[in-house]
Amino acid sequence: MAAQPPPAATDPAGGSGPGTPAGSPGLRERKKQQTREALIDAAHRLFLGQGFARTTVDEIASAVDVSQRTFFRYFANKDEVALAVLADAEDHFIGLLRRRPAEENPLRAMRAAIVESWRDLGSPLRTGSGSVSRALELLQMIEDNPTLLAAHLRRVTEQERVVAQVIAAREGLDPAEDLRPTVIAAVFGSVLRAAHLSWTADQEDTGPEGMIALIERHFDQLGPALAGDWRA
Repeated sequence: MAAQPPPAATDPAGGSGPGTPAGSPGLRERKKQQTREALIDAAHRLFLGQGFARTTVDEIASAVDVSQRTFFRYFANKDEVALAVLADAEDHFIGLLRRRPAEENPLRAMRAAIVESWRDLGSPLRTGSGSVSRALELLQMIEDNPTLLAAHLRRVTEQERVVAQVIAAREGLDPAEDLRPTVIAAVFGSVLRAAHLSWTADQEDTGPEGMIALIERHFDQLGPALAGDWRA
């Protein structure tokens, strides 16, 4: 009779085993993610309740019952934890952009990816730090705080660089030689920021569809603004 293979080992710290679906995070990773989400949630509540400037790292850590040292394992500073909601949304957008159909032109691909990203934020399954309400609240907080605004604009600049790289790869171009990916990424970022500013000024609709409608309206005007006769 042939010898039977030994049972798969289970990593008690969170590795895969018979009870862990392939590709799912282990226990350790899930706990780390839960701690990160809790820190983002606590920071967001404190920032909204007492202001960004008045909130300390110690207060955020204490609200989650962890040490300051633990906080700094996840975030470099207050700016980073404050912007984590949008940073995660930006990463999600980049992933969606990479998966857009190859036949779409760059602007269409970016527009579709950002709309899908906001719809995902508005999903009923997303009620925590990654929810659309948190993202919209954060946009308002950014505009009200010069420190956060500066940090956000630095992130926007970095995102434009990544978007240009993704577009260049999709189109088979060298962004060092062909400036079109850099230019279209900068245009995209500017239109998106204009839509965000329009929302923070009016706030007519706080749901994801309201933001999506604003984004769509701004992109609808891009062609006429660039090539149309403004006095016609």
